[in-house]
Amino acid sequence: MRSFPLALTTGAALLIGLCAAAPNTAPPPLAGSWMLEQGASRLSFVTIKAGEVVEAHRFDTLSGSVAADGTATFAIDLASARTGVDVRDQRLRDILFQTAQFPKATVTTRIDPAKLRGLAVGAQTLLPVEATLDLHGASAPIETTLAVTRIARDKVEVETSAPIIVDAGSFGLEGGLAKLQELASLPSITAQVPVTFSLVFDHQGD
Repeated sequence: MRSFPLALTTGAALLIGLCAAAPNTAPPPLAGSWMLEQGASRLSFVTIKAGEVVEAHRFDTLSGSVAADGTATFAIDLASARTGVDVRDQRLRDILFQTAQFPKATVTTRIDPAKLRGLAVGAQTLLPVEATLDLHGASAPIETTLAVTRIARDKVEVETSAPIIVDAGSFGLEGGLAKLQELASLPSITAQVPVTFSLVFDHQGD
């Protein structure tokens, strides 16, 4: 009969010892500043020609950061557009985007850090945002919902939950679009462009 309480005492002591020795594995709060990880981030856009030819393209050079107060800036190097056709890439740079004068597109927004507090590793939350897109010397608002996933203690992934539709007409790109249509002998190029992205941010400290 004495062995039963002795086993309980020994087991309790072992459990206390394990708890004391175990490291604190709880993830730190999502606070401080964050920097875009270029190699792990992707941004794609889709073009529709002649009403039925759909092609997916991308931008290769991205940058961005999130400050401790939630101010977020994301920039796209427009000269890094890749469509799989060199002459088309050149026309996008020179005729549509006019990268010599307008080298980047920039998105700015502010998120509430409190809405991401307590997000565990592997967990995801949906975050509605209102942002401003600056492109080709013009600005327009964007409203969307982002999926934010904590993929590691010091990494978060931010993805579009649905494509963002960018209208070329809102940024004075109609003339360049018409010129591309003429050069390619196309009956039409749709001015509304779906854009999707997956961005990884690394924690930079408080």
